[in-house]
Amino acid sequence: MDATTFRAALAAGEPILLDGGMSNQLEAQGADLSDRLWSARLLADDPGQITAAHLAYFRAGARVATTASYQATFEGFGARGLSHDEAARLMRLSVDLAREAAGLAAAEDAAAGRPAVRRFSAASVGPYGAMLADGSEYRGRYGCTVARLRDFHRERLAVLAGTPCDVLACETIPEVEEATAIADLLRETEGAAAWIAFSCRDGGHLNSGATIEEGVAAVAGQPGVLAVGVNCTPPEHLDELVARISAVTPLPIVVYPNSGEGWDAVARRWTGTGPGRVDAVAAAKWRSLGAQLIGGCCRVGPDQLAGLAPAMAAG
Repeated sequence: MDATTFRAALAAGEPILLDGGMSNQLEAQGADLSDRLWSARLLADDPGQITAAHLAYFRAGARVATTASYQATFEGFGARGLSHDEAARLMRLSVDLAREAAGLAAAEDAAAGRPAVRRFSAASVGPYGAMLADGSEYRGRYGCTVARLRDFHRERLAVLAGTPCDVLACETIPEVEEATAIADLLRETEGAAAWIAFSCRDGGHLNSGATIEEGVAAVAGQPGVLAVGVNCTPPEHLDELVARISAVTPLPIVVYPNSGEGWDAVARRWTGTGPGRVDAVAAAKWRSLGAQLIGGCCRVGPDQLAGLAPAMAAG
């Protein structure tokens, strides 16, 4: 990977609009995601659907495509009978698909006479809980040591860091131990650069119960950590979380909440809706509090993402 251009954009203070949820867009395109591998299954079975999903978000104004590797693990692919080498190939393919979509979006811009836009690919590194496929990323407290979590993440992180992606998106991290393990690996992986986004249960705590300040302290200042923030968290908690993060670190802040619905891991469906909103008003507030990278996570689609674009374009 080469994060030079992405680092420069962050250093310049550019507001960067991220994409939205991969799974909901794939479902909108007619894809079946009932498998334990979720969207990662399509890397093997129907990669064109993933390219189309990325392109839908680029057309909505996103500058970052987050790859379909959230649940792409050696353990998960192995359970499906795929070899170690094939699993690694599919992880690398996830980045190729994001870059392919960026190329298609650039061609559309050129054909329409629109100014060129620098688009980025963020290789998703999902949490240990995503591999378990039981909703553990919304609870944390895996009972794993930092050393065990390093071992789990090490090779996948190395594979993705070896691709042409612009940044690693280490996301939906529910506990300090897992964040520490990832920061350790970034330090030992030459050239690796990432944002680390925590999943939180309220305005002050990770899903595991640790404070957001503890999570930030575990990774801020570590080599390779370019930004820190929150994702897959109900939007009504973002104001407080962003304010608390900005009070303890000068790092760029990344936020991409879910729609506010809850995840039923047994029924494998989203339920209910919280009071928060993901819209231009909310995005402008998060920017005013210090967030630089803003987008959406689960259940936030291209239409909703397009509504954020005006807030991100404002000076």
